[in-house]
Amino acid sequence: MRISEIFKRASAALERKKMVSAIILASGTGDRFRIGTGDRLETIKKQFISVGGIPAIVRCAAEFEKCALVDEIIVVTGEEDIEYCRRLLEGNIKKLTHVTAGGETRQKSAMAGLDLVDESSDFVAVHDGARCLVTADIIESVLREAFANGAAAAAERAVDTIKEADCDGMIINTIDRDTAWLMKTPQAFMADMYRAGVYSAEKDGVTVTDDCMLVERLGFKVKAVDCGRENIKLTYPEDRIIAEAILRYRDIMKRGEIEEDNV
Repeated sequence: MRISEIFKRASAALERKKMVSAIILASGTGDRFRIGTGDRLETIKKQFISVGGIPAIVRCAAEFEKCALVDEIIVVTGEEDIEYCRRLLEGNIKKLTHVTAGGETRQKSAMAGLDLVDESSDFVAVHDGARCLVTADIIESVLREAFANGAAAAAERAVDTIKEADCDGMIINTIDRDTAWLMKTPQAFMADMYRAGVYSAEKDGVTVTDDCMLVERLGFKVKAVDCGRENIKLTYPEDRIIAEAILRYRDIMKRGEIEEDNV
């Protein structure tokens, strides 16, 4: 599909309610997420780790369920986890349409989810299932920016000084912190734009580390949406402790026990 045709179809979508499909990627192997000590050390898939008493994947899906702009939810997981994942989600996640097997890479898992997106969908939001502290408000903010700009992604402004180093760890450059962003998910795109990016990368044998790169390489611009620091990713065991602390903080703020300006 030509880029001009993508924008033409997007303009038509702006004149009516947009249909949004969410793809939650939850097929990681959990190689870096190990708990226990000594002989009791075990690897656990982070998408199923309990955070505040709720499995991470369930927390993610519940927030997409809560977001009024999302119409369908597709979960991509390991083939051996499909039935377990379905049992966790079905009944509570009414917008769930598919639970499917992912590929050997994140990129191929995204393609597996994309292949199941409703053909009427105008926008696709892709989310990492290990980012279980995402909220319906964050999802809505990203989607509304995508509606206005064609593509948008959750992000966090850099607060530390960022250095570029060579393969030996020697610093070769200092990146301007004022223009640096730490990219997160969800990342949302016009469906045709995302589809073009995914299949173009596959055809060219290009591997990317986030979905924005798929459309950037075709010349599209992506709006970074500042969603704060709480939308962390579960990567290492200590991340669960941090995530649960953030949940406690949110609960305290909700009860009004601490004024935000004094935190």
